[in-house]
Amino acid sequence: MKIVKTSEVKAEEATSALFRGKVVRQTLIDEKLAKEFRLTVVTFSPGARNVFHTHTTDQVLYVIDGKGIVATEKEEHLVTPGMVAFIPAGERHWHGATEDASFSHVSITTPGQTKF
Repeated sequence: MKIVKTSEVKAEEATSALFRGKVVRQTLIDEKLAKEFRLTVVTFSPGARNVFHTHTTDQVLYVIDGKGIVATEKEEHLVTPGMVAFIPAGERHWHGATEDASFSHVSITTPGQTKF
């Protein structure tokens, strides 16, 4: 067993081409701790987001702070704390903060690839 205290996990700026604007990530559980899933807190500054992308596995986003948008090519949803978004493998989507608020979510994924 391992207990992770989020306040002790270093936040690092996301520098991948996947992101637009300032995005900070805290990787809480990765391949060093678990074989079956990844757990990351992602915080978007107002207006920051990621570009359209897909995953080869399912993704769950649990909103913990602020106001965000989760969108596909056909629909866009405003999400707030306490809401959960399920994104099936292969669905082209993006998520990020609204222009007037920051946005944080916990991302739960299984090992796989992100394509954009």
